Amino acid sequence: MKEKILKELYTHQGKYVSGEELSEKFQVSRTAIWKHMNNLKKQGYTIETTHKKGYRLVETTEKLIKEALKEHLETEEIGQEILCFDSIDSTNNYCKKIAKDAVHGTVVISEEQTVGRGRLGRNWSSPKGEGIWMSIVLKPSIPPTEGMKMTQIAAASVCKAIREITDVEAYIKWPNDIVVGGKKVCGILTEMAGELHKIDYLIVGMGINVNNQEFPEEFQGIATSLTIQKGKKIDRKTLILCILKTFEELYQHYICQGTLEKTLEIIRLYSAVLGKTIRIIKGEEEIKGKVLEINDEGLLKVQLEDGRQEMLISGEISIRSENGYI
Repeated sequence: MKEKILKELYTHQGKYVSGEELSEKFQVSRTAIWKHMNNLKKQGYTIETTHKKGYRLVETTEKLIKEALKEHLETEEIGQEILCFDSIDSTNNYCKKIAKDAVHGTVVISEEQTVGRGRLGRNWSSPKGEGIWMSIVLKPSIPPTEGMKMTQIAAASVCKAIREITDVEAYIKWPNDIVVGGKKVCGILTEMAGELHKIDYLIVGMGINVNNQEFPEEFQGIATSLTIQKGKKIDRKTLILCILKTFEELYQHYICQGTLEKTLEIIRLYSAVLGKTIRIIKGEEEIKGKVLEINDEGLLKVQLEDGRQEMLISGEISIRSENGYI
């Protein structure tokens, strides 16, 4: 009911809707409408209440509203269904619950995640109303071996959108992190379900530190946010729309052409690792190597200290710079 009321308010944005109208439309009491309005206000929605006029939603950039996103979305597939939550354990977890019946391109967004996570089981801090915690359900007709290319598409999309919307100089730390000023602003987690020769669904999760002002102690040395780097707050809605638009462009190019060419142009242009010496970490083992290239499959070609050349597949590998995170 709360979502129905919110949609009605947004449909009449800028105008008052009387409690009597809402009561009649949804067949509930005026008291029930009043209680739902108070709950929406507690969740952060700015709703004006005026005697004899009713309720009016004041749209702000502080809250992500499904209808506001849908109104300005220019994609055909990605975002054809959008689900917005005030709080959720993890957008990836929720996507896995609904993936079987969800339409391709469904986007799940939450104001906060209570158990956000990244690659290799790492924790991800997802405070309320500060970042973009978002996942996309995909159902492509591609071999399972190609599935992880969605991570490359997501990384290129986020990096390009950040640069376009905020002018912040973001870079891609292969394969799934976006960094600014040597610190992480975004992590991408791609998960897949299917059989040996068939993908049932893919979930691409993106956690972006947008307006975070501080971080838990364990992340302070490696994490930053766009607002810290820019020196002012960023409109999350505008950034989400740009990410989804760019993701669709790169995704459709890959599906139609069978190549990551457009995606890799962005990844190579804004790579944080090309030409650099990195530490390659797998479990307890750590070796050094210089990054020579990112090949046409999106794999990292490195020259190890002993002179051997090797292609790195993301999998269980982490990479760091010689002396720090990146």
